[in-house]
Amino acid sequence: MHPVILEVTERIRARSLPTRERYLQRIEAAHHAHRANREVLGCSNLAHAMAAESDDEKRKLAGTVTPHIGIVTAYNDMLSAHQPFATYPPLIKRALMDVGATAQVAGGVPAMCDGVTQSQPGMELSLFSRDTIAMATGIALSHNVFDGALYLGVCDKIVPGLLIGALTFGHLPAVFVPAGPMPSGISNAEKALVRQEYAQGKVGKDALLRTEAASYHSSGTCTFYGTANSNQMLMEIMGLHIPGSAFVNTNTPLRDALTTAAAQRAAALTQLGDDYLPVGRMIDECSFVNAVIGLMATGGSTNHTLHLIAMAKAAGIVLTWDDFDALSAVTPLLCKMYPNGQADVNHFRDAGGMGLVIRELLDAGLLHEEVQTVMGPGLRRYAESPLLEAGKLAFVPAPEVSRNPDVVSTVGEPFSHEGGLALLEGNLGRSVIKISALKPELMHIEGEARVFDSQEALQAAFKAGELERDFIAVVRFQGPAANGMPELHGLMPPLGVLQDKGYKVAIVTDGRMSGASGKVPSAIHMTPEAAHGGLLAKVRDGDRMVLDVHEKRLELLVDAAELAKREPAAPSLLHNRHGMGRELFALMRQNVGSAEEGATIFDAVGEERA
Repeated sequence: MHPVILEVTERIRARSLPTRERYLQRIEAAHHAHRANREVLGCSNLAHAMAAESDDEKRKLAGTVTPHIGIVTAYNDMLSAHQPFATYPPLIKRALMDVGATAQVAGGVPAMCDGVTQSQPGMELSLFSRDTIAMATGIALSHNVFDGALYLGVCDKIVPGLLIGALTFGHLPAVFVPAGPMPSGISNAEKALVRQEYAQGKVGKDALLRTEAASYHSSGTCTFYGTANSNQMLMEIMGLHIPGSAFVNTNTPLRDALTTAAAQRAAALTQLGDDYLPVGRMIDECSFVNAVIGLMATGGSTNHTLHLIAMAKAAGIVLTWDDFDALSAVTPLLCKMYPNGQADVNHFRDAGGMGLVIRELLDAGLLHEEVQTVMGPGLRRYAESPLLEAGKLAFVPAPEVSRNPDVVSTVGEPFSHEGGLALLEGNLGRSVIKISALKPELMHIEGEARVFDSQEALQAAFKAGELERDFIAVVRFQGPAANGMPELHGLMPPLGVLQDKGYKVAIVTDGRMSGASGKVPSAIHMTPEAAHGGLLAKVRDGDRMVLDVHEKRLELLVDAAELAKREPAAPSLLHNRHGMGRELFALMRQNVGSAEEGATIFDAVGEERA
């Protein structure tokens, strides 16, 4: 085992000790003497819970010897990634009936598509939807009739929100069930080219829409390696999936077989099954270290520098950006997927996929192998790939070598000897940067700042031809407290155009860029944010700045005495507080923590307010 990984793991354990102990004590307290949770209910309670069930299901629920599984679903038919979940509840119920168990849809959780809301006002609710989903999960499971739960979710905030909810009910077993990616559409290179041409006015909206529709063209998860597919990687490497589930295409016989297996495995993990394992004990510090390493090795989404911290917090585990930075330094980059390359997740799966990556990392001592998973002890089980043999689910070892070394490489010959993310520090604060897609000559950018208080202001300056030069774009008042921290994908096409023209450009922001930040150096998640006293609010046009990945440095090159004289900018943020439902999220803007703390409204275990 790599010594740095062991050191980071021990550091996490030490700092988490008080909160983790409280968390495990709570699980133990919730784990009562009854084998079936529904035994605590009164007759009227139970009658309400099973009123709509069949006679056979009522008979089972009236007894105390058969597991009852709750389904928490993020189904809606507007999200292509979640539309396939429409058929899952009946499939799951049939699978559980075959092993003598029962299931009910415990509740639905909200699920929004960041693709639909990108660069729209609704995007300001996106990050807050994660904690809303966690709370909705809590409401679903609060009926207390379930012995375990299946979580149906895929996209950006949904899986993190579901896992926060699942860990809050850590005394229950949990299995996560994905829906799988859509088949590949047009190439990502073609899509990116048309987006840039549209930004320059070279093609019209009709051409852009045809291109976008040829990329996002059917049910299933979008195929680029953004936050949604990073979620699936994480659930796999944390042992919360059936092995090999992450990237099997939607609406296929193999996908149905994996869903059936997930349901039956959930029953086995209950107190009434053979392998009782509550998720709060299954997921520990090693699981989160493995998750960070997986993120680095695959070049995953920067959003997980927020989400993993928030998810770990729900289990009493204190994860920090310093842990990400230390683990990134010793984790080789093994994958090239868009936006880090041109391949998509279907190409990744065909090259060997998660089984190959996990085996490479295990063999090199870069993952904790002795962890608990939904399949039992040990992560080695996840170095396999699923298939159907005579119509039945089977598993075979992942390929010995990558079937496409341009997409999945080896620890011996990685695409980079370091992971995909880095931590930057300086007088502006701390931020993260995705480096897996950066060219070597872009690791150091020094130039004049051009300051914007919104991405729309930058886009307007670009269209007016005011940005034809080297500069560092400061886009501020985009943090969690200011406006909910929307993703700023609208920055990338104009800055990509400028970069292609030969200008050296970079982004510094307290906002998010998701998994799509790539070729333009982007120091994101700046903490403290401008709206909370961050120095970012004192930056002025023409100030010199330096962004250096090798030195892990981001500095505003202005004399401290001069900065002390400056009044921080204080633009009106009133427009962030109404319209498109923003009014309903005022309490979240008031109570959300910093990006470095996971941008969550939830307190540490045992430190909850009121």
